[in-house]
Amino acid sequence: MTDPSPRARRLPFRILAAAAVCAAALALLGGAVPASAGPVVTVGEGDCGSGWTPAAAGPQSFQLSDTARDPAEVYLVSADGGEVYAEVLSLLPGVPRTLATALGPGRYALRCVFTDGTVRTSPVRGLTGAVADPVRGIPPLPDLDLAGPVNAYRRYVDAALPGLLAAGRVLDADVRAGDLTRARADWLTAHLDYERLGAAYNSFGDFDAAIDGTADGLPLGTADPSWTGFHRIEYGLWHGQSASVLRVLTHRLVGSVQGMIADFPSADIDPGDLPLRSHEILENALQFQLTGSSDYGSGTALATLRANVQGTVAVLATLTGLIAPRDPGLTGRLDSGLTALDRDLDADRTPAGAWIPPAALTLTQRQRLDSDLGGLLEQLSTVPDLLQGRPNA
Repeated sequence: MTDPSPRARRLPFRILAAAAVCAAALALLGGAVPASAGPVVTVGEGDCGSGWTPAAAGPQSFQLSDTARDPAEVYLVSADGGEVYAEVLSLLPGVPRTLATALGPGRYALRCVFTDGTVRTSPVRGLTGAVADPVRGIPPLPDLDLAGPVNAYRRYVDAALPGLLAAGRVLDADVRAGDLTRARADWLTAHLDYERLGAAYNSFGDFDAAIDGTADGLPLGTADPSWTGFHRIEYGLWHGQSASVLRVLTHRLVGSVQGMIADFPSADIDPGDLPLRSHEILENALQFQLTGSSDYGSGTALATLRANVQGTVAVLATLTGLIAPRDPGLTGRLDSGLTALDRDLDADRTPAGAWIPPAALTLTQRQRLDSDLGGLLEQLSTVPDLLQGRPNA
């Protein structure tokens, strides 16, 4: 879980371009409104969707204008509220936005959810006619629906933390005994135990930096005395530092893991973060593992990537029940992508089973790995938008 800033928690990031949204999910649009954006539909103090009078199925495009005091989220829903077809989030007073989608024949309404808690729904509009490729609606997702996956993931982390602590203690014992050859092997075991917890790092707070921070951004780089954790130990083990120097670091690592374990029961996991992590874990792996930027001598970036794949599988296992009704084919595509990537990693090892550093991969190996990881990330990028919190209409 390499942090681009070693002294700060990694923050969620999302690509909000329309191309990143699953075609089977929603049309999410925003920004400045062009002059040809269509009719103006008002979201006001006493109504939702004044001026919205569609009659024909097919492409729909109109301007949303919030004339109320508060910002709003606007959803285009089925008449019974059971499916969402398009949305505009954070509609601000006085800042018009465009909503565009393609609807099949049926009955629809607009639902306006204001930040003060007020909810209004427009009159139902019936659309007739035919359209070749209408947007498929998806069920709304109240925030409470993510409570089950969050609790399941918390149980996964709780079950894994004792193993991480035990592995850290073995590493510390190796260094205390002066057996640095064994310590190099046991360092990898402990580090991978931590990397499999990829969706929880934002809940680990400052412990994440203490346990897995890099030297990037530190005033003295790899010589900075404040640098601690797995990567600092890695640097020492593969750069000839003595057991007496490393013992201070491994002892501190064990203490940090103990502190994290004690703190975790009171730590919050934001329900909205879990779908985001399903994509972000391997996005970070692409940025930090395959570039070698987080390798401090061990050459085990591909082992870390495999641990990140396993961490992604653990996250997706908690979300399958929410993904399946919203995009029935997505879980199968994700399984295929994860299997292909895992198969690549199996092949990217020496005959003796050692991990090959990314820079030493053949062109064929690198192209195959890049292609399969890129294709998987494209599929994973749809999960955060698919499982974004949307209230029932």
